Amino acid sequence: MQVERARFDGVLVFTPQPLHDDRGLFVRTYDADVAGEHGLRPETFLQDSLSRTHRGVVRGLHLRTGRGEAKLVRCSHGALFDVVVDLRPGSSTFGQWEGFELTGESQRSVYIPAGCAHGFQSLTEPADTSYRIDRRHDPAESLTFAHDDPELGVQWPLPVVGLSAADRAAPPLSEVRHLLGAAAR
Repeated sequence: MQVERARFDGVLVFTPQPLHDDRGLFVRTYDADVAGEHGLRPETFLQDSLSRTHRGVVRGLHLRTGRGEAKLVRCSHGALFDVVVDLRPGSSTFGQWEGFELTGESQRSVYIPAGCAHGFQSLTEPADTSYRIDRRHDPAESLTFAHDDPELGVQWPLPVVGLSAADRAAPPLSEVRHLLGAAAR
């Protein structure tokens, strides 16, 4: 498994080596030893989740307040455009975003540290997204801000054809910026 550091400090991209044959493919999508060698604490991952998303739909941008939330995100089927927004106070890349194409074929994963917001758009019909999360879900600590916030300027590759009610009603980052300090702890 190859591990690369992304542009933002603490964001890692894990690229496994799928084995293809006439039956299909086999791939190790997570290796605790490899994760540990790159500074992650594998024992902190407490929950695995999966979402299935229709083509063109955007989920996000989401952030966990309080102590924040780290996650390992992978497209297990289809393809998606995954976005990380650095919202860690004091970070040299604060307010910047970086996008990654994740596919079921590559099984590449992105590690997103606490204090970074996350969102994605499905590029296929459908796309399955697998999450490995280091905290139990607490809706009281969920923070959502607008996927189309002009301050961030995220360039979604497809027209946005759907959002959840919460994502549709999300305010711009400028209205929730005062809540970000707690997410970096």
